[in-house]
Amino acid sequence: MFSYALSLTTNHEDANDLVQETNFRALSSREKFIMNTNFSAWMHTIMRNSFINNYRRRYKMTQAPTLVDDISYLSNNYYTNDTPDKIHYTNEIHKHMNNLDNDFKKPLTMHMEGYKYKEIAETLDMPIGTVKSRIFFGRKKLQTMID
Repeated sequence: MFSYALSLTTNHEDANDLVQETNFRALSSREKFIMNTNFSAWMHTIMRNSFINNYRRRYKMTQAPTLVDDISYLSNNYYTNDTPDKIHYTNEIHKHMNNLDNDFKKPLTMHMEGYKYKEIAETLDMPIGTVKSRIFFGRKKLQTMID
């Protein structure tokens, strides 16, 4: 197991961590193992999936935030420090938001006001996946308008 972990991570400490995590996951889901099947393959699959999940998690954390994510108003945080610059940027964002289609503007506005996805979906009478999609694409469109 360690040699496979080392081939995935290329680092002794990370390989030890991966073996430990694999053992933990295997023990916590031991009821899912089917007797008289290949135990080694099952463990290697758990290890590979753990490695991929950790890699994706680290990759997402290293991505630089977009311009829209840097603006706390669009990140659904309450705006408390009203400096002249922030007021100017907020006014600029509102101006650009008025240019968005209503399909994107309403869900995005509600999201920025603090509504949960489920509340927005119920209010606008649409599936929650559509709400998430419209918020995502609304933010992307807004970002291109600001750039």
